[in-house]
Amino acid sequence: MENTGRLRPLRTSVEIKLRRQKVFKIIRNILVYTALVIVSFFMLVPFYWMFNTAFKSTNEILDTAAPPALWPREFTPQNFTNVWNYVPSSATLKSMTFWNYLLNTLTVAVFSIVLGTIATIIVAFCLARLNFKGKNLLFTILLATMMIPGEMMVISNYKTISTFSWVGEGSIPGGPFYAMIVPFLIGVFNIFMLRNTFKMVPNELYYAAKVDGVSDFKYCLKIMIPMAKSAIVTIVILKLMGTWNSYIWPNLVTITEPRFRLVTNWLRLGFVIDDGSGQTRTLVNYQMTAAIIVTVPLLLLFIFFRKYIMSGVSRSGIKG
Repeated sequence: MENTGRLRPLRTSVEIKLRRQKVFKIIRNILVYTALVIVSFFMLVPFYWMFNTAFKSTNEILDTAAPPALWPREFTPQNFTNVWNYVPSSATLKSMTFWNYLLNTLTVAVFSIVLGTIATIIVAFCLARLNFKGKNLLFTILLATMMIPGEMMVISNYKTISTFSWVGEGSIPGGPFYAMIVPFLIGVFNIFMLRNTFKMVPNELYYAAKVDGVSDFKYCLKIMIPMAKSAIVTIVILKLMGTWNSYIWPNLVTITEPRFRLVTNWLRLGFVIDDGSGQTRTLVNYQMTAAIIVTVPLLLLFIFFRKYIMSGVSRSGIKG
C-alpha cells in the first residue's frame, strides 16, 4: 500500500507530461499546416490566374475599362484550339507558329541532353574514380564557379560565340543552335551530384574489375552508370527543364534570326497585335493559354519521374 501511494504522484506526473507533449504536438501540427496552407495559397494563385485568364474572350481582355474578374465573364475554351496555329502579326515572325518553336526547342533539348549527359558522366567518373594530380584542386575550382551568377557570363559567352560566327550577320548555317547548345553542355551541379553518386560505389568493385582486366570505360558503362541510374535520370530532367524554361539567352542569340527562337520566346513575343490606333496590345488570354500548353509537359514529367528526382538528389548527398 505504501508503494502504491508513492507511485501515484509519479504516475500522475508522467500522465501530465504526456498530456502536455500531446497538446504541444497538436499545436505544432496546427502551426505547421497553417503555414503550409498559406504558402501553398500564394504559390497556387498565379496558376489559378493563368487558368482564369486563359478562358477569357479577346473582347474581355481588350476591355481595359472593366475591372479584373475572378472568373471569365465569357467562357471560351476555343482559345486552346486557336493557339496551336496562331500566327503573329509581327513581320519578323509572320510565318512562325507554335510547331516551329516546339521543333526548335526539342532540337536544342535533345542535343543538350545527349551531349551534356555524356560529358557529365565522363567528368564525374574521372573526378570520382581516377587518380591524377590536381584532381581535388580541379574539383574545388569547379565548385567555386557555382558562386558566380550566370548573368555575369553572358557578355563573355556572347563574345566567344561571335568569334565562331554562330550569331549576328553572316553567321554560319544553324549557328544559333550551336550558341544555345554548346555553352551550357556542362553543369557544375550535375557533375557534383553524379560524382557523389559514383563515390558511393565500393572501391572493391573497381579493384576487382581491374584484376579481371576490365577497362575504365567498360567499368563505367557496365557498373557505374546502372548503379547511378536515378542521378542520371535527374540530370536529364534538369537539363530538359533548363532548355524548356530558357528565355534570355535564346532571345539574345536569335535577334537577327527569329526563326530559331524557342517556346519561351513565343510566349513573350508571339501574341502582340495592333489595336488599330497605332499602339500594340498583348492578347493575354492567348498568352496564358500558351503558358498552360508549355507548362503541362513539365508537370507531367515531374509526376511520372518524381521518384527518380528524389532518389537522385538524396543519394548524391551521401558519401560512400
